[in-house]
Amino acid sequence: MDKKRLDYYKKKLLARREELMKTIARTAEEGRLADEDPTVDLADKAANSYTKEFLFSQSNNDRQLLAMVETALQRIREGAFGECVSCGNEINAKRLEAVPWTRYCIECQEKLEKGQLEEAHE
Repeated sequence: MDKKRLDYYKKKLLARREELMKTIARTAEEGRLADEDPTVDLADKAANSYTKEFLFSQSNNDRQLLAMVETALQRIREGAFGECVSCGNEINAKRLEAVPWTRYCIECQEKLEKGQLEEAHE
């Protein structure tokens, strides 16, 4: 992959990382605020509990995505960005455009989702 293309993806990944970090911080703050609510009513407590659980789930998903973005940035630094971690083939440009943090080409991703491929650990 040429340097211009790599720089493009790097900027895109850095912007996504910044966005995720802000979202995670905001979600954590909202969770703390939900904890501080001195609600006595049982229905309100249940609603607060549900809100906290939802925020935790959302934050967990954001953290997983952040880890994938960080891994993609590491692959850029190592010169392996754009290569499937399973088969080594180049990942399609349209796939990278849509999901720049992807680790797999479309064929390997489909195999992974069908359980026909083990998750590669980096």
